[in-house]
Amino acid sequence: MSNTSIISDKQKSTADITPLALFSKYRLAGFYLAISLIVLSIIGLGFKGLNLGLDFTGGYMTEFTTSLSIDKGQMQTQLATHLSGDFELNSGAANTQWTIRQTDGTAHVIDKDWLNNFATQSGYDITPQDSVYIGSQVGSELIDNGGLALLVAAIAMMVYLTWRFEWRLACGSLVALVHDVLVVLGLFSWLGLPFDLTVLAAVLAIIGYSLNDSIVIGDKLREVMRSKTNMNMSDIVDSAVKSTLTRSLITSGTTLATIGTIWIFGGQPLQAFAIALFAGVVFGTLSSIAVSATIPQLIGLNPEFYQHRAQELLVNDEP
Repeated sequence: MSNTSIISDKQKSTADITPLALFSKYRLAGFYLAISLIVLSIIGLGFKGLNLGLDFTGGYMTEFTTSLSIDKGQMQTQLATHLSGDFELNSGAANTQWTIRQTDGTAHVIDKDWLNNFATQSGYDITPQDSVYIGSQVGSELIDNGGLALLVAAIAMMVYLTWRFEWRLACGSLVALVHDVLVVLGLFSWLGLPFDLTVLAAVLAIIGYSLNDSIVIGDKLREVMRSKTNMNMSDIVDSAVKSTLTRSLITSGTTLATIGTIWIFGGQPLQAFAIALFAGVVFGTLSSIAVSATIPQLIGLNPEFYQHRAQELLVNDEP
């Protein structure tokens, strides 16, 4: 055999092996990145905690608009001279929409009369929009009910995935779900973004979105394990993930485009909701590719399990 034919055979062999080998490295790198994000999120939640909104802590929320755009620092300074208690000021729509949050039990509650007096003294053209009070008891009930909702959702999904697939695949999907929730909570903790009911609703939506991706990959992984008897587990996982990668990226991309529109045009009330969903879809795509398919491999899933089950079904179907 000539040297040219030997080199050609080596190139063909390299071309056959390299794509899956490289994909495996990227998948494992994504897995270690996901684990690092979980650790960072736990550190943030442990040391900083969540900036709970009035839905959970109780207090007063006042919304108003100004006819002209006003610098947020300037508005903060002028409000501080009229208010003795602590408050949080948020702005939106080019600094023309304003939201003031005051803790429960504050001495100076902002109402329409207060805003009218403030407008007269400051010279701003202010239009009151809304003023609402939320009791702290209601807030504590929301925390309990929100945590219970997350726990019940996780348990129900674990039971379904165990029945639908296999307990090791269920563990991978559950770890991916925990990753998505923790990373979003950690992001809100590190950035100090307000965590309210809309964000909680976004977290529950993220769980459903991530579960959908994990089920698609799990179903493909099971299909490859049944049909590919001559491949090792790492190549089987890479083949399954690679075959669903285009679908996952297209689905995530179109979803992100919609969420981005809400983020840009939805205004300040929907900003935290959009941020949570946007981060959840991005990190959920990462976890479905790198976590939900890698965890089963690490805890001992092998193709013989499904091949043996397939043989049992064939035997049982025989007359």
